[in-house]
Amino acid sequence: MPTPLLETGRAIEPKAFAELFATRMLDGHKGTFGSVGILGGSPGMTGAAILAGRAALKLGAGKVLIALAQQPLPLAYDPPFPELMLRDADDLLAHPGLITAWAAGCGLGQAPQALAWLQKLMAVRDERPLVLDADALNALASAAIQKNWGQGEVVLTPHPQEAARLLRVDTKTIQADRPGAAQQLAKTYGAWIVLKGARTIVCAPDLSWQTNVTGNIGLASGGTGDVLSGMLVSLLAQGMPAHVAVPAAVWLHGAAADHLVANGCGPIGLTAGELADAARQIRNMALDR
Repeated sequence: MPTPLLETGRAIEPKAFAELFATRMLDGHKGTFGSVGILGGSPGMTGAAILAGRAALKLGAGKVLIALAQQPLPLAYDPPFPELMLRDADDLLAHPGLITAWAAGCGLGQAPQALAWLQKLMAVRDERPLVLDADALNALASAAIQKNWGQGEVVLTPHPQEAARLLRVDTKTIQADRPGAAQQLAKTYGAWIVLKGARTIVCAPDLSWQTNVTGNIGLASGGTGDVLSGMLVSLLAQGMPAHVAVPAAVWLHGAAADHLVANGCGPIGLTAGELADAARQIRNMALDR
């Protein structure tokens, strides 16, 4: 039996991912820190993809390209963050070599064209890390797409209702045994699982798992899951292996919410858009961990 990548059943601890806080090499450049590709943001849900992209940028990715699931593009650029590159989905998917790690599903929608773009991404990603969230998970649960993503790390990030759809059970069953549900998802889909909710469960494909103890009720608002997807794909694009990037992103996402509350922001009214700045600050702190 392979050695577990996680210490099964234990709390996620920052000492397990020192890479998150490591000083960067002085001769690094934007190519050193990876290029994130995000497929999502259908009409009416543009903000979901933008939130993920901003989080990826602020967590340190060298470049972030967002393929909005709309034609024509509704905006030329993100005014507060012109560093984000908004691209036509057909165009970006025609040049997959530009991307180091992908995320898909944030506000993607279920329109036939959106699903066609998702299927195209599955076909061209060429073993690059892939994070699937939200509508990508719903497409998987409904068999609109198949788990034919090939080699390379895949991370599924369901909340309890999405997990229930993926396993064809009810939400109460998921919540009654969250570690067991995460393990069943990992076994069924051969992927890393981030089962979101209070005390998020991170489960590796080998079924070893950990629980996250950071975070608070302020995360119970729209868009926070999109931010987590952006953080996950950013760390993967920067070259962190999944057994480091996945628990690190989950821990940091919760720690950012805790940092905001400790400094007078929330938990009531804490917004998804505030998380990335706090996460960036934590990552750059010279902490004795």
